[in-house]
Amino acid sequence: MPEARSIVSSKLDMLYFAFFLIHIPVMLFIDLVPFYPSALVPAISKKIRQSYIESYRDRFFIAPPSWFRVYIGLEGVYHLPITIWMLRALPNDHPMLPLQLLIFALETSLTTLTCLVDMLSWEGYASEELTRLTMLYGPYLGFGIVMGIDSFCRLRKLLRSKLKQG
Repeated sequence: MPEARSIVSSKLDMLYFAFFLIHIPVMLFIDLVPFYPSALVPAISKKIRQSYIESYRDRFFIAPPSWFRVYIGLEGVYHLPITIWMLRALPNDHPMLPLQLLIFALETSLTTLTCLVDMLSWEGYASEELTRLTMLYGPYLGFGIVMGIDSFCRLRKLLRSKLKQG
């Protein structure tokens, strides 16, 4: 059986850990807010979302299409629990980590790509506005792709090791 890796031995694992740590408050205070009863929305969430809308005119936050609401729901039922799990799994090099990272990477890449493709078709936006939005969403796609390649390589290594063992 391969030896467990320390989170400090992997720069990507440290990056993933930092991402997941930041991802929780972003989900709770920004992304999932549309699902909260209005009386329970924190004032800071209202301010952040309003400032974001004024700065970026992001249609996904102004008038989200129905499919985008599904994506946000997915954040609540999948991203939030798996993010909490990742914060425990990464430092402990959990045996299911490569598979869970791959699933997260594929889901994140696909949903982000969908948003980018839709966004680039928006009418009434200057190219500078679309560029700014792309610069916000694009890194999530890049991050998902890197995580997907990394986790695929980890899984392949594990499977090859198992095959060699018999």
